[in-house]
Amino acid sequence: MRFRNNEKYIGYSINDQLLSIMDVKENQSMETIFSEFPNSENYIGCVIPIVAGGQRLGTFLIYKEKVDGNYDVSDLILAEYGATIMAVELLTSLHEEKEEEERKLQIVKSAINTLSYSELEAIFHVFDKLEGKEGLLIASKIADKVGITRSVIVNALRKFESAGVIESRSLGMKGTYIKVLNDSLISELESLRK
Repeated sequence: MRFRNNEKYIGYSINDQLLSIMDVKENQSMETIFSEFPNSENYIGCVIPIVAGGQRLGTFLIYKEKVDGNYDVSDLILAEYGATIMAVELLTSLHEEKEEEERKLQIVKSAINTLSYSELEAIFHVFDKLEGKEGLLIASKIADKVGITRSVIVNALRKFESAGVIESRSLGMKGTYIKVLNDSLISELESLRK
């Protein structure tokens, strides 16, 4: 069975339909799932939900031509075993992603805690001027406008750079280029303002 668009992915509507299946469905006519695909009536398949920790993580779908016969019990056991392995791998991946996000947040909080009150205020003004996650700013203009010294801004930026949450590069008279390296920084600064 070939997808019309020659891509090797399942469209959103079909994926939603697959996610609504909560129990193993074996030897189903693929026409019921892939009705818009040519020759789908010539295939049978098994839909095995991937569930772990009470959470639906995905769907394991296997199919073959009807002329090859139905899936038997040993095929289903193997398919369910495969779905279990996928569930464990997906849970591990989700856990690692969550740990990475927590680590990034801790780094940001540690970097913010190293700032003095005036440096924190300077950082707020710097990120007000910064559009998005990167940009060019002139520290002396911000310092004059806000009424702080340029060195306060520079020190705050150095602390953030040494913590690895930003990258900054002096461009001389043109200003300083700043790029946010840690996605948690902007959201944490916004939450501190409230």
